[in-house]
Amino acid sequence: MNKRVIFATGNADKMKEIKEILADTGWEIFSMKEMGLDIPIEENGATYEENAIIKAKAVAEICGEIVLADDSGLEIDYLNKEPGIYSARYMGEDTSYRIKNANLIERLSGVPDEKRTARFVCAIAADFPNGEVITTRGVIEGRIGYEERGKNGFGYDPIFYLPELGKTTAELSDDDKNSISHRGKALRKIKEELKKKL
Repeated sequence: MNKRVIFATGNADKMKEIKEILADTGWEIFSMKEMGLDIPIEENGATYEENAIIKAKAVAEICGEIVLADDSGLEIDYLNKEPGIYSARYMGEDTSYRIKNANLIERLSGVPDEKRTARFVCAIAADFPNGEVITTRGVIEGRIGYEERGKNGFGYDPIFYLPELGKTTAELSDDDKNSISHRGKALRKIKEELKKKL
């Protein structure tokens, strides 16, 4: 029997990553859009985990199936871990990431390499029909670059530089990115948890 999992996102780039990482499970994975679900969800949690749970529960209440949701963000140490849980809403949700990235680079103008440390954080929540909720977290450490580089990522990927690879996450292949990314790490952890239950 095929297992169905709904992922509470309408982000096509994110769904591509999710389907690639969970491809070997044999589960049917649908986005909210593919399920015809379009509901306003207010992400008013204080942590990535809380926001992921809010999203998963909101969708699970409607569809009654296993729902996964993620919340992720970029934390820049020099900027007191901004934009953090507000990463998607930083400078306004409709502001392009080219503008957001340029703003962050500008705010770090003159800041040396060793103080440009940053990380991507991703929390994933799984909400089960029996009311049980589990969460996992993945983190990737790096630095903020001096310019946008690479065309393969989305969001803040073009400015997130990995010193050990000499590349931004937007310069990595899909497979390489999925193997080390914050979302990849959190998804693989949640995959192991789901395997125990499905």
